[in-house]
Amino acid sequence: MLSVEPTSLPEVLALTPKVFGDDRGFFMESWNQRRFDEAVGRPARFVQDNHSRSAGGVLRGLHYQVRQPQDKLVRVVTGRVFDVAVDMRRSSPNLGKWVGVELSADNMRQLWVPAGFAHGFLVLSRYAELLYKTTDYYSPEHERALAWSDRHVGIRWPLGDVPREPIVSAKDAAAPAWDACELFD
Repeated sequence: MLSVEPTSLPEVLALTPKVFGDDRGFFMESWNQRRFDEAVGRPARFVQDNHSRSAGGVLRGLHYQVRQPQDKLVRVVTGRVFDVAVDMRRSSPNLGKWVGVELSADNMRQLWVPAGFAHGFLVLSRYAELLYKTTDYYSPEHERALAWSDRHVGIRWPLGDVPREPIVSAKDAAAPAWDACELFD
């Protein structure tokens, strides 16, 4: 059983697996190809699993690949994050719009971020570990980024939940503004 929650961007979905728990702990099916394909309405073939650990206040993103685009299925196994997707598809009626969803080890939600969207997250807990599957391989030469603080997109990051300014990599700090970003057709 997999619960599908639409977001304000129709292609981006919040998915919650059925969790069976008692005083001993819990069991959940974190991945089932058939159920997942039914939930998103098309088959997905994942080729790479990634595991990321970040300290509280770290903001990673917003990343996307213009060639070898990646669909991503993201979940948090430790901690809590605000996970964001931005529509980067020139042909989309939602071009430049964003959606943010809280993912945590407690709520066990997963976020389906299809190709054509930039992705990033802000760690809201002391630290967080994310697992995410991708449908194509990481390709550094095709990776692009959008500035996390871009005013055109206007993401409302929950910065009040972190004790200081977000911590970003040098690469993310130098990410271009919306007007300079390469878009998908």
